[in-house]
Amino acid sequence: MTALTVTAIVPAYNEEDGISETLESLLAQTVPFDEIIVADDASTDRTRDVALAHGVTVLTPPHNLGSKARAQNFALPHCKTDLVLAIDADTVLAPDYVERIKKPFHDPAVVIAAGCVLPKHSRSTPERGRMIEYLFGFHWHRPIQNAANSPVVCSGCNSAFRRLALVEFGGFPERTIVEDMDYTWSQQIAGKRAVYVGSAVAYAADPEDFTYLRKQVWRWMAGFFQNVRIHSKDLVLRKRLLALWVFLAVWEILTVPLWYAMPLVFLFVFDWSPTTAAIWFFGAEFALLGPPLLYGAIRRRVPVLHVIACIPALYVVKAINFAYAWKALIVELVLVPLGVSQGMHDYEKGRADTSEPVRAAA
Repeated sequence: MTALTVTAIVPAYNEEDGISETLESLLAQTVPFDEIIVADDASTDRTRDVALAHGVTVLTPPHNLGSKARAQNFALPHCKTDLVLAIDADTVLAPDYVERIKKPFHDPAVVIAAGCVLPKHSRSTPERGRMIEYLFGFHWHRPIQNAANSPVVCSGCNSAFRRLALVEFGGFPERTIVEDMDYTWSQQIAGKRAVYVGSAVAYAADPEDFTYLRKQVWRWMAGFFQNVRIHSKDLVLRKRLLALWVFLAVWEILTVPLWYAMPLVFLFVFDWSPTTAAIWFFGAEFALLGPPLLYGAIRRRVPVLHVIACIPALYVVKAINFAYAWKALIVELVLVPLGVSQGMHDYEKGRADTSEPVRAAA
């Protein structure tokens, strides 16, 4: 079996504080990269110097390109390997990530693959809420979608791509604010395969405060509905299982208010006691959340008591998700088609790595 070669692309804007940890994890892989390229999107700090000190290739455009996809596309022509692995400049890969992520590509139909994502830290409320989201999503939704050969997204912070297919597509898509979902859907619509590799683990830096959590969630939700607007027809015609997962995600957004209103319905319509209503509601929540979280905690060696302590933060994060999901639905599916709004197109980071209000690449 021919060994596949792989290049890492690390898009970075003002990442001098965290990029060393990322690059060290890339240099410590059990199966080494053939090349590591940092796409420094005209940073105003020492990102370029820090990256060069690690002995990797650093490419810097003459001016800030303004998005992660554009920064990655700037580096793509310099890649000559079979695979390209895009890693955010705040993400750390487990030492065997490359070894594990390469395996699916021996199937020629596979054009994109990504592993499990866990948060680097779970100290603040947003980070704790994201911990629960990741444990649940990557140990419930993703395995089911993968078994059905229809992953909804290969995470942009740690995805591997078959280079020739990526180049033939025109590079990382720039038409939406979430290039990872756009490419994942586009390739599956075209009859290619996307794969989730649960044994490959990456650790991402998530927003530490609510200001940047809101920025990140707004970008994710706007990007999701941009893709719904662009791809819905083709999904229904050519990739029905993926269309089903997307429909279920939209349905969940639409019905969230009904679910959380159920205790009030039981109290005031069915005249249940507060205790009975609370037991029913929290019992149902535990039944839905408990098994995947327990399995995820055991598999990833996260202390179960810590997971339990993080659960209240999930509902804070869910409230923010819900608000921005509805905003994105209205903007991207109603106002944009009517010509009232241009939708979201400015890329903003989900962390405060610089005091400058800039558009950034990672």
